[in-house]
Amino acid sequence: MSHAPGGVADLRPLEHEKDQKAWYWYDWANSAYTTTIATVFFGPYFISLAENAVGENGRFDVGPFSMPPGSLFFWLITVSTILSAILLPPLGAYVDRTANKKGLLAFFAWTGAAFASLIFFATGDNWPLAAVGIVMGNLCFGAAGVINDSILPLISDEANRDRVSSRGWAFGYLGGGLLLVLNLAVYLGRDAIGLDEGLAARLCMLSAALWWAGFTLIPFLKLSNYPPIEVAPVEGNALARSFGQLASTLKDMKNYPMALTFLLAYLFFNDGIQTVIASASVFGAEELGHPQEILIATILMVQFVAFFGALLFGRLAARQGAKRTILMGLVIWMVIVTVGLFLPEKNVPLFLIMGAAIGVVLGGTQALARSYFSLLIPRGKEAEYFSFYHAMDRGTSWFGTATFAIVLAITDSYRPALFALIFFFVVGGLLLTRVDTERGIREAGNAVPEVI
Repeated sequence: MSHAPGGVADLRPLEHEKDQKAWYWYDWANSAYTTTIATVFFGPYFISLAENAVGENGRFDVGPFSMPPGSLFFWLITVSTILSAILLPPLGAYVDRTANKKGLLAFFAWTGAAFASLIFFATGDNWPLAAVGIVMGNLCFGAAGVINDSILPLISDEANRDRVSSRGWAFGYLGGGLLLVLNLAVYLGRDAIGLDEGLAARLCMLSAALWWAGFTLIPFLKLSNYPPIEVAPVEGNALARSFGQLASTLKDMKNYPMALTFLLAYLFFNDGIQTVIASASVFGAEELGHPQEILIATILMVQFVAFFGALLFGRLAARQGAKRTILMGLVIWMVIVTVGLFLPEKNVPLFLIMGAAIGVVLGGTQALARSYFSLLIPRGKEAEYFSFYHAMDRGTSWFGTATFAIVLAITDSYRPALFALIFFFVVGGLLLTRVDTERGIREAGNAVPEVI
């Protein structure tokens, strides 16, 4: 056992291990929302609600613009990222000033789950209620994600950051996959238990909201709280201090150019990743003609492949560094969207192969991006920096979904819309090559691990 100065035993590694085990459970909890709601069921279900409102071949007219129901779905996701960009940074500043991070984590998770539950009550042509559920659910999901990720540097040192982040992502994919197995059984067996297709889909989405809320109890009860450190000395009440700290951080960001360069790279390549995730089930159903059963089975396979992919990328990062491993993953993403341009309709084996490729890189690139960014940011401002990070995170991509929607509206085809996302992987990868990892870690005042 290591010892602290003065001969006293250093119990921090044991405390960190306990907190890490509790922290993993939030990834387990929230992955059900990502998988069951955001990836599998919501897109097709929302489009069916919108089609009921305008007719199967109808279009929505918004000012001078006309769009099909499928395009409306992607604009909806774009709205949620605009709200995130506005609201998450001041939230991050507030989180950095409080010790009760696990309480705030639970608050936003439970609020998001409550909004997501509204989707269950959206039937017929009531797409506005479903829209409120997904936009507010995404916003709370992002807020909880800011808090969750800001806890990572508090419970792991620099040398173990990639390992802890990768295990969290892997554990999350197991949780999301397990619930999807149960939902697959309900959805495929809906006739035997007397459910119509719409009710079965709504029950599956409701189960994800309840799963998210229920398992959040574990980190809420088990995580330790850590006092704020090195926060900006700003006067006023909590809200005023938060905005004051945010202003101070914005002025100070120029001192961390590597963190800013990575954040810009992440904006691009993560938008590509998130748009692929958000469009996967809609692409498979609308463009390739696969039934919902095949889509659910494919996403289920992706979950379990992603479990091993996250662990694999964590091991690769331990050998060759996170930056090189992320770049390798981006090359694979480029291949995936290119293959999607030529994927034949109703060819299940090739669709499954494409899904497996997504699974390999999905968890790994996201887990390493989280841990890599944490090395480039200063202590005491983790939540603030992760708030900017999360303004562009899961299901809240802005440029990616907007690009997809525009190309879809112009071409009326999902294939060129998917292929257009290669731009985001190319630009993100090029920007990532400009990040000097060791310089960034030193600028942030963090310890440089042996392998970077």
